[in-house]
Amino acid sequence: MKKKLISMVLALTLVAGMLTGCGGAKEETPAADNAATEAPAEEAEATGDQEVLKFYHAYFHEESEWPVAAVMRDIYQQFADAHADGPVVFEPVVVEDVLQVATNEIAGGEFPDMVDFAGNEVPLAAIVQELVVDLKPYIDAEGLQSKVGINYTMNDVDGKVYTVHDQLTTLGLWYNADLYEAAGAATPDQWATYEDMATAMEALRASGVYGYNAGQGSERLFNSYMAVLDAEAMANPLTPEVINSEAFVTAFKTVAAMDQANGSAHSTNNAGDFGADFTEGKCATWMNGVWAAGSFNGLEANILPGIYPCSGAIAATGGGLTISASLSDAQKELALEFLKYMTSDEVQTRIFLEVNANPCNQDLDLEALAEGVDNPTVKLLAQACSLANSADSITTNTGSAWGADVYTAIINKLIECSVEGTDIDAKLAELQSELIALIG
Repeated sequence: MKKKLISMVLALTLVAGMLTGCGGAKEETPAADNAATEAPAEEAEATGDQEVLKFYHAYFHEESEWPVAAVMRDIYQQFADAHADGPVVFEPVVVEDVLQVATNEIAGGEFPDMVDFAGNEVPLAAIVQELVVDLKPYIDAEGLQSKVGINYTMNDVDGKVYTVHDQLTTLGLWYNADLYEAAGAATPDQWATYEDMATAMEALRASGVYGYNAGQGSERLFNSYMAVLDAEAMANPLTPEVINSEAFVTAFKTVAAMDQANGSAHSTNNAGDFGADFTEGKCATWMNGVWAAGSFNGLEANILPGIYPCSGAIAATGGGLTISASLSDAQKELALEFLKYMTSDEVQTRIFLEVNANPCNQDLDLEALAEGVDNPTVKLLAQACSLANSADSITTNTGSAWGADVYTAIINKLIECSVEGTDIDAKLAELQSELIALIG
């Protein structure tokens, strides 16, 4: 997996190194000096022969702005406190842009002690330069496969696992059961095909509401449908063969036709733009992630989670906990222990109940956990996560698999197709040419 792409990056890295050698030394910008991205943090005090393991993360927000950030900082601090007297002091360091901090160091051939990439992909330049630790031997030795969950397969790079994200970016949909019932429309749990969904959307429009949020929302439909039609294509870098394949054509034209019937007024490149329409009963279906469970404000009795036609869902790991290969043995041991801690049942339960995210740990019974709390958000979250986690087809998102530029191009073309009278075949041809140019 990703072997061809890594080879390309390695070649570019070598060329870049040659150019640097010819052009003179490049001034480095240490991550610790990056004032634009790093927020003040209380430094751990090492005594005697103690070393320090710095862990960079992006939960910098005030609790009043985002309570989740405070929960995550507390989880990190508990680990730090538990190891304060050991040979290595664990120091969580708050930054606003972990990707930029890591990129700055990678440019100088180094890598921070430990980073949480918060869903951003680990830069391939760090992998090809062997700046980060392969976590797979530790996961195997400790029997953590079920604890790290789909990280074990989705973050596989040529048989190695360089990162584990403790939370999953899980995408499905939400629907207003009352609106579906009033329209006599088949609900998402009854959609065996995309034709079933199209028929339901037609019934909803006839009842006076619009079917779903298109643009970014419909790209998620395309993403899931592509995985149903060609799972291997969605698990590997994009190729011209895939772009011109029957699966690609079918997925794009099917979703584009639904978008056009749905109407151009209901398309945007940000699914969140339609949150108000959904909660106000103007839109029957909201293509959004499981995290939206907390946004319904007392409407939980009418709102239900669903997944895409053909029992499809999107669950992306992205980059998460990533460890420098240049650590001392003692630092590496503590970093790996932190990985085990973050994927443990105890911490993953907090991530579900308090952070309201889909945990990576597959040993947890989310619905049983939800039964023990009197919180409608958690109960909805459990339903949504359970549906997505048990889907027949679970795929990563387009941006992770094929790149951000490809992801954006598909969204834009679907938005263009939503305009009444647009020639979908012509737009498909334009998209195919654009994507082939993008991937080189």
